Amino acid sequence: MSGDLAPPALVLDCRGQRCPLPIIALARRIGEVPFGAVVELHADDPAARSDIPAWCALREQDYLGESDTGVFRVRRRGA
Repeated sequence: MSGDLAPPALVLDCRGQRCPLPIIALARRIGEVPFGAVVELHADDPAARSDIPAWCALREQDYLGESDTGVFRVRRRGA
């Protein structure tokens, strides 16, 4: 996994959920963390590998990468 290694401000366990549920969870909850904080999302749906980076690009959030175990990290961008 690349990117910021700061501890996450929020961890979302979306294992067992299929597309689009992990993205919906991320979209609903990212506003709960301060700007610059990291959200860690655990997902085992193969679609998450493309969905999460695409969502980050569309919503102007920082995609920090994915681990080999399906842990995705996103930094909330903002003022």
